[in-house]
Amino acid sequence: MDGVITGGEAQSGTDWKVGVDIGGTFIDFCALEANSGRVASLKVLTTPEDPGAELMTGLALLGEREGFDPTHMTRFVHGTTVGINTIIQRKGAPLALFTNAGFEDVIELARLRMPDMYSLFCARPDPLIARDMVFGIPARMRADGSESQAPDMAAVERAVMAAKANGAQGIIVSFLHAWRNGAQEASVKLAVARLAPDLFVFTSAEVWPVIREYERSSTAILNGYVHPRVSGYLTALEERLKRRGVPARPMLTKSNGGLMNAAEGKRACVNMLLSGTASGVIGASWLARQAGEDKVLTLDIGGTSADFALIIGGEAQFGTGELIGEFPLHIPSVSVSSIGVGGGSIASVDAQGVLRVGPESAGSTPGPACYGRGGTQATVTDAMVVCGWLGHSEMAYGQLRIDTGLAHSAVGELAARLGRPVEQTAQAILDIAVSEMFVEVEKLASRAGVDLREFTLMPFGGGGPMLGAFLARELGMKRVMAPRRPGVVSALGGLVADLRGDFIRTIFSPLTAASLPEIREAFDALAQEGRDWLAAQGHDAAAELTLSCDMRYLGQSYEIEVVLSPQWLADADPEAIEQAFHRTHEQLYDFHDPDGEIELVNVRLSAIGAGPKLSFPETDEIGAAAIPARRLSVYTGASLEVVDLHDRQTLVPGSTFRGPAVVVQEDTTFAIPAGAQARVDRHLNLLLTFAE
Repeated sequence: MDGVITGGEAQSGTDWKVGVDIGGTFIDFCALEANSGRVASLKVLTTPEDPGAELMTGLALLGEREGFDPTHMTRFVHGTTVGINTIIQRKGAPLALFTNAGFEDVIELARLRMPDMYSLFCARPDPLIARDMVFGIPARMRADGSESQAPDMAAVERAVMAAKANGAQGIIVSFLHAWRNGAQEASVKLAVARLAPDLFVFTSAEVWPVIREYERSSTAILNGYVHPRVSGYLTALEERLKRRGVPARPMLTKSNGGLMNAAEGKRACVNMLLSGTASGVIGASWLARQAGEDKVLTLDIGGTSADFALIIGGEAQFGTGELIGEFPLHIPSVSVSSIGVGGGSIASVDAQGVLRVGPESAGSTPGPACYGRGGTQATVTDAMVVCGWLGHSEMAYGQLRIDTGLAHSAVGELAARLGRPVEQTAQAILDIAVSEMFVEVEKLASRAGVDLREFTLMPFGGGGPMLGAFLARELGMKRVMAPRRPGVVSALGGLVADLRGDFIRTIFSPLTAASLPEIREAFDALAQEGRDWLAAQGHDAAAELTLSCDMRYLGQSYEIEVVLSPQWLADADPEAIEQAFHRTHEQLYDFHDPDGEIELVNVRLSAIGAGPKLSFPETDEIGAAAIPARRLSVYTGASLEVVDLHDRQTLVPGSTFRGPAVVVQEDTTFAIPAGAQARVDRHLNLLLTFAE
């Protein structure tokens, strides 16, 4: 990503497309002027006390610095952490749950799994709805979708009055077998709307109609829990953009890496809980395809966390069950693993005298000590400053100046408690951060069954390039690729993302030739639902429909997702579907049972409306040694060492140099360890290779 324009008056006839991503410390902007191909990027500190204000600040700065005109914005895509922060901070709406009488403990029982089965002190998180706000309604739907007992409306009325008296703002209705027939839930929703029109109501069947009552209930609860804050935020966002004269319809990044409009985001809030992390992986996938990288491990480090994902064949990987704070999310989402280690993660010494890093973060306010914004506790960023990797240029597009004295003071307090030199203490903080990331990445690789030595590490986010090369070296990875603008890759992801809607229907039948008509019928219904959804998003071009099924061997408790070809259904070919399941099972578990009976649980469909086709310019490589801007002293782990400092603006395609070195730029700093050979490719990516 390059070609950043240098300012000037807004020009008539311009066509601006803007991607925005809000993190824990910064809000990132990636703006493309489509007619000229020029790209502008920016970072602005977040304002947790007034979410959305930083967006207006950023748009104003883009206008001042880059000639950006909001009235010529034809595409605006926004990723936000409002939903996930609401859950993590437990500041959501007070809710009541209406479920079948006798099943009031559904969310407390959950799956009876402990977060850490080997810890004597481990405890499951408290549910988002207290037990005294769960109301049993006499009602029963059979598994085949027929009604055994109609809902007792007198009990519904009593429950509504009790919920209101206890301060509920919304009600979640989740009944048994609503995945098969949601009529009972719908009738109770109508009754609640009549009895208490001031309460919002969501049913499990309308949020995510999947078998298994806990997964369906918990997904609906997450949707309702964040609804008031997300809806209020999006309404304010639309009003602010309207006041700025923005003609573009606001779009939101989703957990599945796609987009939806803001109007849907107010209702389907659960779909955007992982929007920031997902759009980062989508942006990285786009960059990987452009550079011809087939296998990539992404490393997105912000102020509070490090997020990892795999890109295989140039495409992001998807799954279900991603954690939102302490709670699993059961809708499709980009597969991302996270750990509470970021640039703002606080280092501390516990009661036993052991140095620890995170998960607490200094965030943007007060931030790391070196920011000079009131922070006094040592963070990973402060440790980088003390070691000499950071502090040699302005950060965040000139918004931050590093105060090395404050960093030394903060780390020095820990050093005094540990009885070690300050540089060694700072290095220990970095070593712990890298080791914690190492453990999480190894888990990810084991689950996916991949050899990371075959992958290229792509670090991005403000902190990814600071620690990425050190992590790659520890993992035995041979290549690192840092994009031209690593700090705004998540914002780029929103800019290049497609519209994407996911739809599901539970069938629960054996896979036989006799079951194929039912499967085809389900897919036809989902296909129409997907096309209608795309039309509601304003997409009138061709749609791409991808099919898959959740399948398992008879007797297994859980299923795996298998991608299907529409032709197999058209040809009524169950054997092709069976072989696809066997191959997928073999890939995941290293065995399959060719004689085993197969059960089909869910059919899935993704409706995709292609986004704009963007491209950034390429330049021929010249093949010349890079000339450093100056030399500086860095503590590299054992002693101070004099290393080269390079300005990213001066590095052209074909430039080469060796580590250890430091590369500074507007949005981040790239720390390059010894033993790395660096080269700039024709896309302006900075490539590192490590010797065998």
